[in-house]
Order: sequence, then structure tokens, then C-alpha cells
Amino acid sequence: MSVLRVIPAWRHGQERLYVCLTDGRNIAWYDREAARVNLLSEDRREDVLEALGPFITGPVTVGPPPVPTPAELARLTLHPDDDLAPNRPGEALLVALDRDPGPSRRLRPDPRRRALTAEQTVGDALDRLDGAGWHALHSVPLPGGDRIHHLVIGPGGLFAVHTLYARKQKVTVADPMVSLGRRPPNPLLRRVRADADRASHALTAEVRPVLALVEPADVAITASLREVRALTDTEVAGLARLGGVLKPADVEALHAMARDRRTWGSVG
Repeated sequence: MSVLRVIPAWRHGQERLYVCLTDGRNIAWYDREAARVNLLSEDRREDVLEALGPFITGPVTVGPPPVPTPAELARLTLHPDDDLAPNRPGEALLVALDRDPGPSRRLRPDPRRRALTAEQTVGDALDRLDGAGWHALHSVPLPGGDRIHHLVIGPGGLFAVHTLYARKQKVTVADPMVSLGRRPPNPLLRRVRADADRASHALTAEVRPVLALVEPADVAITASLREVRALTDTEVAGLARLGGVLKPADVEALHAMARDRRTWGSVG
């Protein structure tokens, strides 16, 4: 009988224990999170379970790998260059700053770095929703050089999130104008809505707009906002409490579509 080796590896952020022959071929793997041993050959069932014995805790399901869903098949066939899922919060700004960090001495802070702080703060909060059945994508590219800061998909629906650095400043929202402190107001909500509209067109599903304000001193909303949610960075996690809109299979299918860069190439 061939000696089997157990080799740990990480796949899509989850640990798997692969059971291999001496020539390196995999014949099974143990998915700890799913509590499942997937057999590629039923003939070696007892050998595989013996090799995995020291690593298995609690009851497990043993059998052939489950048939992949259409969403999983789409992900498996997606070229790495077209996959947006690995994007970090603020990915586009990180790349821009790496290419052109700007002068070492500035009279004023580089506004790109403040924007990056905002996107990272909100993006990290959205990433923490993953355990509640949500998926977040960051720096989703749109034609013309635009991008959606964050797209989040979960049981409560789809949201296009635009972040704004507002540390220690009063924010006044008078649809469609947004002003920080004493700065002139800016019709930012038009951009927030336009991003959501373009995402709805690309995904053929309703995408709701969200403005995420990072560390504001105060927020004053002078009138009811049409369609747009205005949240602070500490309130973003509350999206996880929303539900009743999408089933898990719909969430996975929409995430598979949204993470494909080609989905966004023809958005007007």
C-alpha cells in the first residue's frame, strides 16, 4: 500500500488538508469549515480516513466532491486578470500612489491619502460582513476611468458604496449637495446615484446607493434623501442586519457576475 501524505494549503481564504500519493497526486481533501472529506477515489476511502485521523475533529461527511454550482463554475473559469475579488480596499489609489507618490514635502496633505484612508476604513468594515453571507468588492472599474469604491452583495440586496473622508468635520447633506465644514457644497449625491445606476445596468439587478462618511464630527441631513443611504463608517456594519431580498444562491450568482471585470466593460 502506498504511503499517503497530508499537506495543508489555503484556498480562497480557507484551510484545506490535501491527501496525496507519493507522486504528488491528490486523491482527497478535508475541508475543516464544511466538515467534509472529499474523495476523488472511493477505493482509497479507508486509507484516506486513516491518514486524516489525527486532523479530524468531530463528525464529518465523507463522499465525492459536491457538484459545483453555476456560480462556482463561473469563478473557476475566470482568468485571474479578470477577477476583481482580490482587490484590496482602495486598490486603485494604492496603485496610483505606488506609481506616483508625489513630492516628499507638501504644504498640504495629499488628498489621495485621505481618500485612501476613507476607502480602507469602510472597506475593512464591509469585509467583516463576509461571515454573515455578504460579499464585498472594492475599486470596481467603470469605463472612462471612473470606479465604484465598494460594491456589497448580500441577503439585504446590492449596494454601491461611495466613501468620503470627513474626519472631525461637520457634514451637511442637502440633496444633491454635500458640504464638508466651510468648503463649498458639491453635488456628490448625483455621483453616488450614477454609480448605483451603472451597477444596476451591468448586473441587471437593483443596486442601491450609499454614501459612507468616515469619522465626521457631525452629520446634518436637511431633507429626506431620495433612495440614498447616508451612513457613518461605524454604521456600515448595520447593513448585515438587512435581509429578505436575496437568497444565498442569488447572492453567489450576482457575486460571480460582479467579480468578473468583463461585466463592467460596456457600462455606459
